[in-house]
Amino acid sequence: MSNQTETLGGRLPLLDPQMLSAEQKGLYDRMNQTAVPWADSAHFQSKTKDGRLIGPFNPVLFSPRLTSAFLELQAIEEKHTSLSDQVRQVLILSVGAVWKSEYELYAHSAVARKAGLSEESIRSLVSGGLPNDLSDQEKIAQRFALQLSTEHCVDDALYREAERTFGQQGLVDAITLIGIYHSVCALLNAFEIPAPQAQV
Repeated sequence: MSNQTETLGGRLPLLDPQMLSAEQKGLYDRMNQTAVPWADSAHFQSKTKDGRLIGPFNPVLFSPRLTSAFLELQAIEEKHTSLSDQVRQVLILSVGAVWKSEYELYAHSAVARKAGLSEESIRSLVSGGLPNDLSDQEKIAQRFALQLSTEHCVDDALYREAERTFGQQGLVDAITLIGIYHSVCALLNAFEIPAPQAQV
């Protein structure tokens, strides 16, 4: 394994697919069938040339029973959410900006691009800003995610505006997604997992 590849795990080693336990191998295979094609379709790197998973996909292998349930929650959220792809990516990038999470911002900038957000909007969201060219829905989503993530509450005026925009189910869906990506960013930041652009 090259020195560059070694740094992609941050504080964790990148697990060798040939050395995984049966439970780890099952999770690895599942991610190869789901997360890796998703990453490939959005044009961001999720594994090395020798098949080691990177980003948040490597640390989940260290606790396969627990993280399998978390991955299932992510899959169910994406399948059953009432939110548009664009709103989801605004929420995710807004959380990543608060955490300054390198890999999350790298990966979801690519996903946001695929969802149709402009380069200007993506750059602004990554820096914690409110882009001018977002839709009204997307602007409310950004303000809601930012306020909840930084102040740990939402003031009444913004709450009512978000409720009128997304409805009560939409708010539950948005808050669940925000919570998922707080967990993802915590995993990435605690293990100091970098974005791979300079290392590809």
